[in-house]
Amino acid sequence: MITGTRRPVRFTPRRDAGMYGYERALAHGGFARVAGVDEAGRGACAGPLVVAAVILDGLKVPGLADSKLLTAARREALYAEITARAVWSVLVVPSAELDRVGLHASNVTGMRRVLRTLSVEPSYVLTDGFGVPGLEVPSLRVIKGDRAVACIAAASVVAKVTRDRIMADLHGVYPQYGFAVHKGYSTPEHMAALASHGPCPEHRFSFVNVRARVADGSGVVALPGMVNNEQMGGEDER
Repeated sequence: MITGTRRPVRFTPRRDAGMYGYERALAHGGFARVAGVDEAGRGACAGPLVVAAVILDGLKVPGLADSKLLTAARREALYAEITARAVWSVLVVPSAELDRVGLHASNVTGMRRVLRTLSVEPSYVLTDGFGVPGLEVPSLRVIKGDRAVACIAAASVVAKVTRDRIMADLHGVYPQYGFAVHKGYSTPEHMAALASHGPCPEHRFSFVNVRARVADGSGVVALPGMVNNEQMGGEDER
């Protein structure tokens, strides 16, 4: 078993190689099936974390880019093409699990789990932002990988579209929060709704801006089984 985040010797892509440069360089090094992994919803204070893995296997997707730089309509079109033609898998981590296990631990574990559900085993893994230890194939973390690596950008699109659809469905259950608009991120409108209505079961109680709304006369209530993440929900990065 090969583990770690070792860069293959002599197969580093050129700076001007474009979004497919990493995959071309790895293919020259004998790594034909490169999986990109990314997540959506890490900074939200409500809703799930969604992790996706994509193997393009030589597929070129015109207009592919970091999902946060695309319009919703363009993301949907790319999602349709990627899921029809590439090898892909997606994993949804509920907010309750994020509270119980912790955000970062859930993120890393989710990346390992989603890779195991691919129908084709990758020969190399590229992750966005941080490394994932314990993989059975070599891997490399790429800073801002969703803007630099095609398979990571594809994973970001699959994760983002999947999560946006989930948040639209949750809007039908909890319309008072406006989930269909802000997707669970800490916008002023969301914080105003949270102040008025308090949190719902889809909120992340390990985030301080949610926990601040769960109080009795003595202060903030700690929920059973919740880790003390002290996270603060962030703005949507789209």
